[in-house]
Amino acid sequence: MPEIRNYTLNFGPQHPSAHGVLRLVLELDGEVIERADPHVGLLHRGTEKLAETKPYNQSIGYMDRLDYVSMLCNEHGYVLAIEKLLGVQVPPRAQYIRTLYDEITRILNHLMWLAAHALDIGAMSVFIYCFREREDLLDCYEAVSGARMHATYYRPGGVYRDLLEQMPQYQAAGTQWHSAREMAARNATRQGSLLDFIAAFAQRFPGCVDEYETLLTDNRIWKQRTVSIGVVSPERALQLGFTGPMLRGSGIAWDLRKKQPYAAYAEMDFDIPVGVNGDCYDRYLVRIEEMRQSNRIIKQCVDWLRKHPGPVAVDDYKVMPPARTAMKEDMEALIHHFKLFTEGYCTPPGEVYAAVEAPKGEFGCYIVSDGANKPYRLKVRAPGFAHLAALDEMARGHMLADVVAIIGTLDIVFGEIDR
Repeated sequence: MPEIRNYTLNFGPQHPSAHGVLRLVLELDGEVIERADPHVGLLHRGTEKLAETKPYNQSIGYMDRLDYVSMLCNEHGYVLAIEKLLGVQVPPRAQYIRTLYDEITRILNHLMWLAAHALDIGAMSVFIYCFREREDLLDCYEAVSGARMHATYYRPGGVYRDLLEQMPQYQAAGTQWHSAREMAARNATRQGSLLDFIAAFAQRFPGCVDEYETLLTDNRIWKQRTVSIGVVSPERALQLGFTGPMLRGSGIAWDLRKKQPYAAYAEMDFDIPVGVNGDCYDRYLVRIEEMRQSNRIIKQCVDWLRKHPGPVAVDDYKVMPPARTAMKEDMEALIHHFKLFTEGYCTPPGEVYAAVEAPKGEFGCYIVSDGANKPYRLKVRAPGFAHLAALDEMARGHMLADVVAIIGTLDIVFGEIDR
C-alpha cells in the first residue's frame, strides 16, 4: 500500500493573493487545510522604535505608512493621543474636516479591499470599477495635502490647512490624446470648490455601489466562493480580539464612532451594519453597506462645512506653525516655526491611549511620555494583527482555494501587522 501523508506547502511570500509579504505554511491533507501557520517579519520596519527617536510631530508621516490603504485614519489615532497628552482642544471646523476625510478614507479602503478580494476570487471587472472611484477620492487627498496617498494632513491641534476654494482642473496643454469635449467632461465636476467636488461625488457614489452589487451580490459563483466560508461565531470573534467589519460581520454591533465618539461623530446620523452568519459573504455585505453609510456621513459633513467657516487649527504657535506670510515677516513667528520643526514640543509625563474606528477595525496608539519632546514608548494597536492570528482557525477544514477567499475577507495590509 502507498503511504498517505500530509504535505506542507508555502503560500507566499510572493503570492499575488497574500496581500503583502505573508508567508503561510499550509499543512494539507490532499486539498483540505489541516493547519495554517502565518509567518510574519519579512517587512518589519521598526516603526514604533523609530517613533521613539523623533519629535512627536515628525512621526505623523510614519502612521500613513502602517496601513497604507487607510492613511488618514491612522494619523487620526496618533494625533488624538498627542492631543490627549497636551490637553489641546481642536476647533469644530477641524473636527468636521477630520470626520469628512476619515470617511473618504473608509471608502478608499473598502474600494481597494473589494477590488483585490474580487480579483483574488476571479471577478476581474470589479477591480476596474473600484479604481474609477478611487481616482476621484485620491484627488481629494491631493487637493488638501499635495500627496495622493501619504498625506500627513492631520496635525496635533487641527489640520494642515483649510479646504480649497477652487478645485484643480485638468489642463488642455499637451493633451493631444484628448479632445476639447473630453477635457470639458473631465472638468465638469471641478468648476467649483473642493466641497462642491466632494458633494458631486457623494451624489453619484450610491449608483456606483449599486453597480458593484449588480456584479457580485447575487452572483452564483461569488456566493459559492464566500457563503459558509471562514465562519466565526460572535463569542469567538470577541475572544479572538476582532474589531471593525470582522466583528460586525459576526453580528456584534460594536463601532467606536457610536460607542466612544470622537471628532464630530456624535453629531452624525448613520447606522452600523451587522452580519448574521459571520462568514465571508456577510463580511462582504457589511463592508458594502459601510460604504453607503460613509457616503451619508460625507454629505452631512459637506453641508455643515459649507455653513460654518472658521479656524482649522489651534492658535498656539507652540503646537501649530504660524502662517508662512507671518513667518517671513515676523521674527517672533520665525523663531516659533524654527523651534517647532527642529525640537517639536514637550508633552507632560504620563501615559495615554487613543483609538479610532479605522476601516479595518480599532486602530489605537498607546504613548508613554517622560516629559521629553519624543515618546518614551509608542505602541500601535493594529486591527489586522488580531485578524491574521485567527487565520489558522478560520481556514481549517476548508479547501486550498478557500484560503485566498479568507485572506481577502480579513482585509490584510502588511504594514500595520509587521510594524
